[in-house]
Amino acid sequence: MDWDDLKIVLAISREGTLTGAARVLGLTQPTMGRRLAAFEEHMGARLLQRMPSGYVLTPLGESVLVHAERIEAEVQAAERAMLGRDVALAGTVRVTTVDLLAPTIVVPAIRTLRASHPGICVELVPDTRLLSLSKREADIALRPSRFRGNEIHARRVGRFSLGIYASRAALAEGAALPLVTTLDDQANLPETAWLRELYPDAPVALQSNDRHVHFQAAVSGLGLVVLSRFHADREPELVLLHEADPATDRELWLGVHADLRHTPRIRAVIDAIAAELASQKAFRAG
Repeated sequence: MDWDDLKIVLAISREGTLTGAARVLGLTQPTMGRRLAAFEEHMGARLLQRMPSGYVLTPLGESVLVHAERIEAEVQAAERAMLGRDVALAGTVRVTTVDLLAPTIVVPAIRTLRASHPGICVELVPDTRLLSLSKREADIALRPSRFRGNEIHARRVGRFSLGIYASRAALAEGAALPLVTTLDDQANLPETAWLRELYPDAPVALQSNDRHVHFQAAVSGLGLVVLSRFHADREPELVLLHEADPATDRELWLGVHADLRHTPRIRAVIDAIAAELASQKAFRAG
């Protein structure tokens, strides 16, 4: 049995579609379909069944999944063990963070890093999903929230504050502005509740969980928006109306799997990101 075939089954079972699994594994949808069919024919067993909502595991597939996940964990542990003993200050380091921090923090950090370590290539993955450090979906993560799991080595590297903004043009018109806020699944966020408390009677013009959408909505004059100050204060068209209480500051955390924390190239990237955060006044010391 080929481990790559089991990875196909794992990916399809997790994503539910050939398209999603192909994206995860860097293959095409037709290739995923052919590989799955060939594997099932070779083994003489059906592991996944296609339903209107997507692929689901058969009872046999569910029992095989337990073994496949155990194999995956062992392969990843072996890979981390080898990488942890790699002493070269060269190679690829995969970094994930949220979309606002990628250009603001990570890109300048890479520019500085290249001056002293030109052999390191950084793969930057801006993503709202929490990519797994244990599964090697990323080597380093920079997040505005704490990490979970004893296998992750993390440290707080900074804090940033929030504010409520509107565009100068919209304020000059003098009319009451509506709100731009999050979708209902993030209604429990402190900043969402804060905006509603200050403007309890204001109608909602737009709901989105995308912070770039919030920023563009504010600049375009759509309404009142809670934005990260490190991002919004750079835009001359925006006016800060309310500063959030320091108690609502968001913390920034850098995380790496404990097995990789001493790998020189990963250590170098972590240090470069932390130094860039320390150099920017918008991010208070962690």
